Amino acid sequence: MRRAILGVVVLLTLVSATSTVTENQVRGLITPLAGVDQAGIGKLKAMGPEVLPHLARIYSKSSENDRAVLAWIMYSIGQKSPEARAVLLKDIETQNPKLRLQVQWALGRVSDDTEVVDILAKIMMSDENPTFRDKAACALAYDQIHLTEKQKVKLYGKLIDGLSDSKRQVRMIAIKALEIHTGQTKGFDPNGTDDDRGNSITRWKLWLDTYEKNL
Repeated sequence: MRRAILGVVVLLTLVSATSTVTENQVRGLITPLAGVDQAGIGKLKAMGPEVLPHLARIYSKSSENDRAVLAWIMYSIGQKSPEARAVLLKDIETQNPKLRLQVQWALGRVSDDTEVVDILAKIMMSDENPTFRDKAACALAYDQIHLTEKQKVKLYGKLIDGLSDSKRQVRMIAIKALEIHTGQTKGFDPNGTDDDRGNSITRWKLWLDTYEKNL
């Protein structure tokens, strides 16, 4: 009996090791896209890391509206995938608001590199659309979930750069993102005088230098 039980365990292990997720299986869980809910997200997560490359391929063949939903699905799964990162980046400059926002939010949840931080920081400070700027700051505040503490030095540095921006909105969203990450403001007031803001930015830069040295 003992040998029989061990044999079953070995067989199940071999089946598990050789099992693969197919694109049709993934499509079956996301059709119709409008019907995907948290229960559906849970089923996709349970299928493991093979799901994201399939979703990326489906994304590349879909309409803009469907890509927005697929980006939300990738966001909700929250697993790293170079394939998902690549297809999402192709839409990072789209002017379709629904798709653009979902892409900005999803990128940090499928990648762990500081290039995404650079891209979002540029949007936060330079995009002509204030909504895109605001939501890029939200993505920097909440969605860079795979970054290491060392990589966060780059993130904090970009947010600190935003404190010097000539646009009041950018200063406001940059300090809010820093406060979300660190629980601090260093007395920074987006509406303060140039001297007061400059003194606060100096304190932030000293803090970042100490933070990096202590890693």
